[in-house]
This record gives sequence, C-alpha cells and structure tokens, in this order.
Amino acid sequence: MPHPSSSRRSRLISPRFLLLAVTVTSLAVPLAAQTQSDKNTSVKHAADKNVSGEVVNVYSYRQPFLVEPLFEKFTQRTGIGVRVIFAKKGLVERVKAEGENSLADVLLTVDISRLIHAAETVAQPVRSPVLEKFIPAKARSSDDRWFALTYRARVAYVSRDRVSQDNLSYGALAGPDFKGRICMRSGQHPYNNALFASQLAHLGEPAFRTWLTGLKNNLSEKPSGGDRTQVRRIYAGSCDVAIGNTYYMGKMQTNSKKPEQKDWARATRIIFPDAKGRGTHVNVSGMVMAKHAPNRDNALKLMEFLVSEEAQRLYAEVNFEYPVRVGVAPSSRVAEWGSLKPDPLPLETIAAFRKRASEIVDEIGFNN
Repeated sequence: MPHPSSSRRSRLISPRFLLLAVTVTSLAVPLAAQTQSDKNTSVKHAADKNVSGEVVNVYSYRQPFLVEPLFEKFTQRTGIGVRVIFAKKGLVERVKAEGENSLADVLLTVDISRLIHAAETVAQPVRSPVLEKFIPAKARSSDDRWFALTYRARVAYVSRDRVSQDNLSYGALAGPDFKGRICMRSGQHPYNNALFASQLAHLGEPAFRTWLTGLKNNLSEKPSGGDRTQVRRIYAGSCDVAIGNTYYMGKMQTNSKKPEQKDWARATRIIFPDAKGRGTHVNVSGMVMAKHAPNRDNALKLMEFLVSEEAQRLYAEVNFEYPVRVGVAPSSRVAEWGSLKPDPLPLETIAAFRKRASEIVDEIGFNN
C-alpha cells in the first residue's frame, strides 16, 4: 500500500486534479456548480521550462501580473517550479476546508487584517534567520506566522491648485481648515479601518472619537466609491483632499487603458501625513506558510527569496509599493512622490484595535 504522503504527492502533480482545484472559489460551493470560466479563480504554472521536478504551490489573492515576474525569477534561480492559484476571495476558507489534504504551501494576501486572519486560521510558524534579518520586527508576527513583503502608505491626495500646505497631520484633517473639503471611501473598508485603528491606538478612545467625528464633519459628501473615485472627485472640484493608498497614484499615472485617470493624477499630489512627527500609517502585503504545506522546504526557499534584494526591488516596482526590506530603495516613480517615514507602531498592535475602531465608526454614523 502506498504511503499517505506519496498519495498526496501524486495528487499534486495530477493535471486533472489541478484542473478541478482551479474551478473552486470556495469548498462550500459544489464542484458541479463551478466552471473553468469562473472569473474569481485561475491557475498558472510559472516557468515550466526550467522546472527540475521540484514544485511549490502558492495560493494568491494578488493579481497574476503582480507576482508572476517574481515566480519566474525564483524558478530561474532555483529550478523549483511555482504552481499558482489566483482568487479574489475564499482561499483561506478553502485551505481550512482542505485540511491535511491541502496542496497549499504559501498564501499571499494584502492588508493586515487579512494577513492575520490567514495566520490564525491556516498558517504554521516559520523559523528563519533570513526572514528575521531582513523583515523588521514591526512587520512580522511575534509568533512567526505572518511576514510582510511590502508597505503601502495611507496618505492625503491633495489638489495642486486648491491646497497650499506641504505638510499635514492626520489630526489636521479633522480640523476647521478642511471643513467640507475631504472625500473618502467607506469608513468600514479595511484600508480605512486600519488607519482608524492606528489612530485609536495612538490617541485613546475619547480623543479618537473626537477626531473621527471631526473628520466626518469635514467630508464633502457621504463616503462611497474607491480610492481612485476620490481622486477623480478632486479633479472634478468636488473636494480638495482625499485619503488613499499610495500605489493608486502609480496605477493612475500609468493607466493607458483609461487615460482619463492620468489627468486625475496630474491634478493631485501626495502628502505623507505626520511625516514630521510620528510617521505615516502603513499597511502591508504579506505571506504565510500553510499549516499542512506538502513542500515545506521549497516553500521556505520561496519565502526567503521574496525578501532578497532582487525580489523586493521587483515586487515593489511592479506594485508601486515600498520594499519592506531595509536598504532597498523604492522605484524612481514611487520616490518622486516623497519620502516615506513609516509609523513605528507594530502592525500587531494596530490590528488589536480594529474591532473597536469599526464599532465606533458605526456608533458615530460615519458613513451616514
């Protein structure tokens, strides 16, 4: 009788199994109800020509074009092939449902809440001198279950014509100078929730409630849309300041499919709030190793590769983000927006305040 682990390896290399696996966005949905045309999930085999027979399986929430160049480099360097399942949602739930039979080795995701959820649900600890050396302590978990790969800052997009300030604090955005001049997406969106949790951690609840109420009172309209929607509103003159993630500036500046977004970007500039004080709030993209990773050694090699200078530079450039590894400079385009001084508050600390921050958003009717 074959050993159970050999049975799992045989499933791993079965094209039929991979074809079935890719059609499932959630195991709660019957296989019969899924098709290969499902837009939420797709599978890729990176750099098959260079594969030595060794593989690593990645479940990724990040879009294919953002990570495929990295995996191709990894295969070129190591001979280890990368099999990737991309999905918009449901991957953590899928890995959890698959249990010990899961093929997932590494999971890539964005936003600290999603990263911690993956770590608490489907990850195993990873002890690695390489990861400890090159990822700052504030950007990885104290129990070695999640690791950040890039930073994205939550900044102020301001009108070039109607905002004269060169420096701002988050506190100032709730002050009288910006009455009716701010636009932003939902206060319950994970990006804003992370910012609000950071403010709550810094200020304490009474002062935070006052700040959030002031910010609400300064909105030009009810929160709606995405980050780019707010920049469009600045361009249209509906507001003067928007809160958004840095990488959207790069996406707009280079959007040849929707060239009008280049005009939106040209109408604005970025200010890094609290750059002269405690530092600007940052969120992250990151990775975990799956609890039942069938290719643990290869998974570790991939994770360590992703914090190499080469990978950090490439990953951050493609994503218009900031490398988490100290000493690796951002791309020239990102550097043009200004210097990032990250808030030193550990991401684990921020995450602990997210639930209460969300409750206060509802209590004051921020989105109403």
